[in-house]
Amino acid sequence: MKNFGDMMKQAQGLQQKMEEMQQKIASMEAEGTAGAGLVRVVLNGKGYASRVEISPEMFKEEDKEVLEDLVTAAINDAKSKLETASAEQMKSMTDGLPLPPGMKLPF
Repeated sequence: MKNFGDMMKQAQGLQQKMEEMQQKIASMEAEGTAGAGLVRVVLNGKGYASRVEISPEMFKEEDKEVLEDLVTAAINDAKSKLETASAEQMKSMTDGLPLPPGMKLPF
């Protein structure tokens, strides 16, 4: 049963590392830009927008649709960067763990 005890200790350690990683990811921020920097969006680690900056030159009625598209593109850009950073964090945490191929954490 010694192996089972060791396995339980390892599982507890992994759980603690997961909680730490989730807190670290939640505190991350990612900035997305669109329109050569005319629109900037910052998302927090949970994927919610925390800040939107729009260049004053975009405040023209005829540019309304373009501005809406740029805000959407900036949000998507930030979300993509956040997902990449989160995946890198998770990979660094699970390096060396004997996980089956294709198994991803968190479950």
